[in-house]
Amino acid sequence: MKEYISEQQPVISADAKKRELAGNFENTGVERHGKNTPVEVNAYDFLTGSQGVALPYGICDMALNKGWVNAGITKDTAEFAVQGIRNWWYEMGIYYHNHANSLPITADGGGSNSSRGKPWKHELQKFANETGMEMEVVHFPEGTGKWNKIGHC
Repeated sequence: MKEYISEQQPVISADAKKRELAGNFENTGVERHGKNTPVEVNAYDFLTGSQGVALPYGICDMALNKGWVNAGITKDTAEFAVQGIRNWWYEMGIYYHNHANSLPITADGGGSNSSRGKPWKHELQKFANETGMEMEVVHFPEGTGKWNKIGHC
């Protein structure tokens, strides 16, 4: 991958992350508010009304060390994964890498970007045809997901 970066080509790391509850829940993070400005939250992590679960799909541009997150409410499908890459490309990647003729991708071997799944390969080929770029995917071996740069971008 360093060779691609030295040739001014984009290199991305992609992966779906753990589903998150969407809404004002008690255990949402570390945002702090002033003493006199409390934020109303749900005391229990139960879905209510239009609230639901969001699935974040992250892209890390390893050449620039910049991240992109595409959030959806669908399941972790190949279509969703490639749409996340497509969104990254048209909203961010093309502006930094407008000269690119290839797009190397690192990903884990399971889930939406499965190394064995035909839907992932089919959707990625459609994106390659759309952009004219050559796609090269390097899958991490099973159990090595922590090596994926997306967790550290």
